[in-house]
Amino acid sequence: MFRRVLAAALLLLLAVVLLIAAWPQLFGLQRTTGLAQLISFRGAMVVAAVGVMVVVGVAAALNRQFRRLGASIVLRLGVFVLVTVAVLGSRGFGNETFAAKSKSDLTVVSWNTLGGAPGAATIATLALDSDADIVSLPETTKSTADAVAALLKAGGRPMSVHTLTFDRNYGSRSTSVLVSDDLGEYHLDKTAGSTSTVPTVVILPNDGRGPTIVAVHPIAPVEGEMRNWRSDLRWLSDACDSKNVIMAGDFNATIDHLAGFVDERGKTLGGCSDAGVQSGNGAVGTWPSSIPALAGAPIDHVMATANWRVTGMRVVTRLDGKGSDHRPIVVQLHAVG
Repeated sequence: MFRRVLAAALLLLLAVVLLIAAWPQLFGLQRTTGLAQLISFRGAMVVAAVGVMVVVGVAAALNRQFRRLGASIVLRLGVFVLVTVAVLGSRGFGNETFAAKSKSDLTVVSWNTLGGAPGAATIATLALDSDADIVSLPETTKSTADAVAALLKAGGRPMSVHTLTFDRNYGSRSTSVLVSDDLGEYHLDKTAGSTSTVPTVVILPNDGRGPTIVAVHPIAPVEGEMRNWRSDLRWLSDACDSKNVIMAGDFNATIDHLAGFVDERGKTLGGCSDAGVQSGNGAVGTWPSSIPALAGAPIDHVMATANWRVTGMRVVTRLDGKGSDHRPIVVQLHAVG
């Protein structure tokens, strides 16, 4: 009798743990310490759960006394895997189809460069090959961004540079954004503020006609910074508060973490929607670049207000091993309305 009660309690506990891991938003736990880090890697959780299913299944097959309990554990893990795969599938396992670029389209490139580690030439080549109009570069100093801009100008794609730096001794505490001269002149919005520990840049068009551009970089959800991380995400939600905003960068958050920071149904963060989910790329991991993309954390995003429609996206994997621990993303947006 004691063994049966213990087994029932174990199965109940396992079911609760797996339910929370599969959909923490149901309990409002998506930004809690420990769980926030775990759910960043849904793809890896699936792999781990399948591995445990195999081990438990073999053990159950070899041990008659454990067979019933083992089968129940495998069943619960199987349901967890199916639910998690369904969630990932609804966000998209990768779709690199792009519509032909029109005059109403903008191409946005975002890459956390780990202090400019790939080098200006690599960054500029990516921007030129992508026909970029906006280049968001978290963890990139002004000197590196200026070098990128010089190469872009030589390549026939002149851009202005805007950088916000919190500490000149650490490249990770600078964020730069480059904007094509075709979009007109931009200036730093000094009234907008920024995220807490590492900078987010907000720039505005001088003529008031173009989109507000936000180069995003909140602090990561690490020990000692969880409160700042949550505050940063709330600040980013408030930053998408007008009818014409494009946000791009390292959000240090997956779609799960952003649950609740929305102005209306169907949005992802404030009044902005995520290009990854809209294009079928929402489950493709961008960090770290050292592991397969579908096992990684999709924490780099381009988001925009409803006046922009996504007409193409890709997570760039060919630059893995080029210095940064993040993968770049390229998104094409079409102006509507």
